Amino acid sequence: MTILVTGATGTVGRQVIRQLARRGADIRALVRDPAKADLPAGVPVATGDFLDVDAMRAALSGVSTLFLLNAVVPDEFTQSLVTLNLAREAGIARVVYLSVIHSDLFVNVPHFAGKFGVERMIDGMGFEATILRPAYFIDNDRTVADVVMTHGVYPMPIGHKGLAMIDARDIGEIAALELIRREQGAAPPARLTLVGPETLTGPDVAGLWAEVLGRPVAYGGDDTAGFEGRLRAFMPPWMAFDMRLMAERFQTDGMLPEAGDRERLTAMLGRPLHTYRDFATTVAASA
Repeated sequence: MTILVTGATGTVGRQVIRQLARRGADIRALVRDPAKADLPAGVPVATGDFLDVDAMRAALSGVSTLFLLNAVVPDEFTQSLVTLNLAREAGIARVVYLSVIHSDLFVNVPHFAGKFGVERMIDGMGFEATILRPAYFIDNDRTVADVVMTHGVYPMPIGHKGLAMIDARDIGEIAALELIRREQGAAPPARLTLVGPETLTGPDVAGLWAEVLGRPVAYGGDDTAGFEGRLRAFMPPWMAFDMRLMAERFQTDGMLPEAGDRERLTAMLGRPLHTYRDFATTVAASA
């Protein structure tokens, strides 16, 4: 009974691996380069990527449950379809898929729409599946921490509706718990919305940084065109545009929890969810 963890070297995938390893699960990690994997000692690895059909067949051999996590790439949807078909070919019945909150609503945002298509495929193929729909990752803000601390500006144009930001550690542990639950026996399909303990606007996040740093931090505003332009300095134009579209939906719709979401997650974890203040305090202390 082996769990294959894809995306094992990313922000969430590493957390999933750690949580499964702590619980003594039989796991295998899919990686592109084992020399750079930096996984816990003793975790077996399979080398390959989603579009390498032969490598994926080998990676999926003997696997009982699949954790499917894709990076935001142009062929993300194709990668998922190939992998799920190969999983079914290998006799795998159980899947935990990392989607995104509001995948069915933010239909103009390419990587959201792609994930919703994968959700529909999982449903249609009859997997015993849990679909995890996380809100904005708190950990994304590591990319702007230097700007916050150096210039006193929180530059992410997340708007004023609010995002129920969640820590990657919480996502990883919830995913591990669901993978183990799937391993332990048949369970009906499930969708879980993953949110953090607070719903934060752009000014809210700037205010938290100001409290942690002990000096003023301003919210940079809602200019999504400027955001796209800044992103193009270090990512492809298609991805920068995708991120701009996402930010526009943050501003018009937010990422809001439904009644009971936070309580359900807290009960699963048996502890409080990590807060944005936790994150900001840790980042500031290590700067």
